[in-house]
Amino acid sequence: MWYTIYYMVYLDYAATTPLLKEVMEAMHDAEKRFFANASALHTPGHLALNEIEDCRELLSELVGCEPDEIIFTSGASEANNTVVRTFEGHVIETSPLEHHSIIEAARVYRGDKLPKLYSYMLANNETGEILELPKPEEGAFLHSDLTQVLGKLPIDVKKLGLDYATFSAHKIGGPIGVGALYVRKGAPLKPLIIGGNQEKKRRSGTYNTIGIIGFKAALLHVKKYKTWQEYDNRVRKLRDALARRILEEVPGSSLNTDIAPGRSLPNILNMSFEAAEGESIQLYLDAGGVIVSTGSACAAGDIKPSHVLMAKTGDAEVAHSSIRFSFGIENNEADVEYVMKVLPPIIDKLQKISTIVRKK
Repeated sequence: MWYTIYYMVYLDYAATTPLLKEVMEAMHDAEKRFFANASALHTPGHLALNEIEDCRELLSELVGCEPDEIIFTSGASEANNTVVRTFEGHVIETSPLEHHSIIEAARVYRGDKLPKLYSYMLANNETGEILELPKPEEGAFLHSDLTQVLGKLPIDVKKLGLDYATFSAHKIGGPIGVGALYVRKGAPLKPLIIGGNQEKKRRSGTYNTIGIIGFKAALLHVKKYKTWQEYDNRVRKLRDALARRILEEVPGSSLNTDIAPGRSLPNILNMSFEAAEGESIQLYLDAGGVIVSTGSACAAGDIKPSHVLMAKTGDAEVAHSSIRFSFGIENNEADVEYVMKVLPPIIDKLQKISTIVRKK
C-alpha cells in the first residue's frame, strides 16, 4: 500500500487529500529557490512573484476566467467569508446545504438592503450531489463554492454565470492553507484582510509563495485529466462498486448519494446504517484501518446531526447514522475489498447493541 502511517485505506479525500508526489517535490524545490518575499523589488522577489503569476494563469485557464480575476487566499473558508462580508447588511440567500463557512457568515452579515447575493455550491461536500444554481434577478450577484468541484468536473465560471467562485488547493492534492477566489471584473469586493498592497489591495498579507507553488503543481496534475474521463472512470467505478457491495451485504444500509450518472461527483459516497451511530462506525473503522468521515469534517466535535442530511431527509436517525466515503485517484479495488472485510461485522455489532429498533 502507498500509505506511510498506521491506516491501510484512506477514504476521506473530500476532507483533505494527501500531498501529491509532484507537489511535495515542487514545494521542496521552491523552499531553496523561491523563498524571497514576492512583493520585494529585488530579483529573488521577482522570481517568486513569477511563480505566483504562473499559478494564477493556470487556475484561470482551468476555470475559464482572466488571470487578474483570481485572488489567492489562505483557503476556501477565507474566500467564502470575503464574499459574504462584502454584502454585509444586504440580502444574502443561501441553500441549507452550504458549507458552515457560508451559513455562519451569512447569519452574521445578512441584512435587508439591495443588491442581493446568492451563494449556492455547485456540488455538496457531504453527499456529492450536483446542484442547480439559481438565476439571479437583474442587479443581484451569484457566488458558488466550487471547492469540491475543481478537478472533478469541467468548470467555466463565465458559462455558469458566476460573479464569485471559491477554490482550495488541499482538495486536489495540494497543500493546506492555500485557496483562491474568483471575482468577476466589475463585481464588488470588500477585502477581509487589509494593510498591504498584495493582490491589488484585494487581499493583503505576505504571499504564501511555497504554498502557491504547491497549488500550481496540483493544478498541473488536474490539467493532465482535462478530458476528466480518466479520473471520473477510475474513481466512479470504485465508488459505485462499494455502494453496491454495501447495499447487498450490509443489512439496514441506505444511500444518501444519488450515484446515477450526472447526479453526483464521482468520488463521494454518503450512506446511512440503520440502528448504528455514525461516530461509532467511524471510530471502529478507524481502529480497523479505514479512514472515513461522518457528517462534515469541518464540524468535528459537534454532536448535532449533519445539517445537510437533515435538510435533505428531515430524519435525525438517518443523519446521525451517516458515513461519507470519498475516493481519490490513488485508491484501488483492493481498498474496496478491505472495507467490505471490515465494515459488515462493525455494523452487525453496533446494531446488536443498539437501543433503536430496526425497521423490518
